[in-house]
Amino acid sequence: MIDEVRGHFYGLDQGWILMDNAGGSQILKSGVERINEFFRTAYVQHGGSYALSMQAEAHLWSAREAMALMVNARRPEEILFAGSSTAALGNLAQGLRKSFFPGDEIILTSGDHESNATCWDRLKEFGVVIKTWSFNRETTEFDLDDLKALLSDKTRLVCIHHASNILGLTNPVREIASIVHSVGAKLCVDGVAFAPHRAVDVQALDADYYVFSAYKAYGPHCSVLYGKHELLLELDSIYHHYYGKPDLPFKMEPGDPNYELTASLPAIAEYLCSLAGPSSHLGKRAALEKGFDAITCHENGLLSKLLAFLSTHPAIQIIGTQKNENSNRLPIVAFRVKDVHAEQVCLAMDKHRIAIRWGKFAANRIFDRLNINDQGGIVRVSLAHYNTLEEVDRLTTALSSVLEDPQGR
Repeated sequence: MIDEVRGHFYGLDQGWILMDNAGGSQILKSGVERINEFFRTAYVQHGGSYALSMQAEAHLWSAREAMALMVNARRPEEILFAGSSTAALGNLAQGLRKSFFPGDEIILTSGDHESNATCWDRLKEFGVVIKTWSFNRETTEFDLDDLKALLSDKTRLVCIHHASNILGLTNPVREIASIVHSVGAKLCVDGVAFAPHRAVDVQALDADYYVFSAYKAYGPHCSVLYGKHELLLELDSIYHHYYGKPDLPFKMEPGDPNYELTASLPAIAEYLCSLAGPSSHLGKRAALEKGFDAITCHENGLLSKLLAFLSTHPAIQIIGTQKNENSNRLPIVAFRVKDVHAEQVCLAMDKHRIAIRWGKFAANRIFDRLNINDQGGIVRVSLAHYNTLEEVDRLTTALSSVLEDPQGR
């Protein structure tokens, strides 16, 4: 099964073990084929009356349908595209800006990637009050009672990550949504770290806005922003002056989406559905969820093996919980090695042709909260379902050599 899975991806046969997947996954071969097909057969602008233009438009619509399936949106019109999740959230903040008034409150967290923080922080210049919901330093979990204490009748928006790109822990978004909505506020969820590993269901989550990056979920370098249709209609246009509130998606996609990259997005949904098995008689959404169940099962095995190794060495400090209750911990593991700079660990792994990464990963708020501001931050190993147990063994063997001789003598 794993050999068949790996056969779907480019980049896995280059002699490197790729464990930097939270930074960007490998792209599906079928996605690359769709990009090439678009270049060959429909490389024109949409909006024309001629057949090729209509074909280009059909590719774009198919991409919206596929991503609506991916997040279980009610309709394709709830899907917007951008160059990255940072850009998508920046677009959303711009579209919402005039709906905020001086004294209105936005709640951010101490665990978010800057993509879902900086764009909202900038609204302070318009009189918006920013509050911070902080996680527990010991457990790295968020207390829902702390959120309730921060809410007021002036709260307009709460921003949270579905899962941390450092800690790997999944947040209870559905419960958070209920609390946020109880005061009439909206919820914006960063699903970048979550979407490659688990099925997203925006309806079950009751998220008002949800974003993820296709290039971290087996696709090309673009992003997907979901919004409830009635809320998207309320956004101000961030594009040409002649686009009004009803003009979705045009008012929220400056310069139009990247046609060739979005043309590849249906390949992601098709691939995930295929993981349900060749004899599956399920509908597309059920098949996609079953495919993610298979991904979860395999990734749990990879994660368990990695954590078992890291937890046995007194020189290693794992950042965040080691528990994986109900598969709520993703295969994203951050750690530090006592008295060894994080870069040094990664350079040692480079010699073994194992690709991992060090730093703060645009999640500086986490490091400030945990008071980790030395030795280059942390080392991050981020696994994907196309990684193997044998690759984890090769990683742990290589790490053992670093632990035995940190100076690489």
